[in-house]
Amino acid sequence: MTPQDLSHATGARIDRAMTFLPIIEAAMAEFDINTPQRQASFLAQIGHESGGLHWLVELWGPTPAQVRYEGRADLGNTEPDDGYRYRGRGLIQTTGRNNYKLTGEALGIDLITEPEHLGEPEFAARSAAWFWQAHGLNELADAGDFVRITRRINGGTNGLPERLALFSAASEVLA
Repeated sequence: MTPQDLSHATGARIDRAMTFLPIIEAAMAEFDINTPQRQASFLAQIGHESGGLHWLVELWGPTPAQVRYEGRADLGNTEPDDGYRYRGRGLIQTTGRNNYKLTGEALGIDLITEPEHLGEPEFAARSAAWFWQAHGLNELADAGDFVRITRRINGGTNGLPERLALFSAASEVLA
């Protein structure tokens, strides 16, 4: 894949694609995102979730939805300011103390003490690829179930038309 291909597949500016290309390729290889169908699905999803490889850390208003991160036991946000501290980071926007803990254990880094690491390109990509594999998204990509992939990442179908357009673009460059 070239930087131009990655730019087209994720909606990223070419400078972002040049930075991320080797990092994303390594993360995909590490977590068995190794067929054109899996890769196109992955690239489309991370392209949407990160705004074209641009947003590695959730913008914080705080919005009413973000305020609700505080005290959410299902996310493990039990300490004051956990909602902000463990806000969405990475190419799939990992959110919540529990998810940071699981991701950090899988990647071999301490994300509870240093959550900002998920905002770094290497860990942003690796965390997304680990999430992908750990949540059975390779299998859903193999089955062509893009809507279920979106639901597992997003909890719904937010941005589905853009995700599908990116999937089409990614499929073209990987064909």
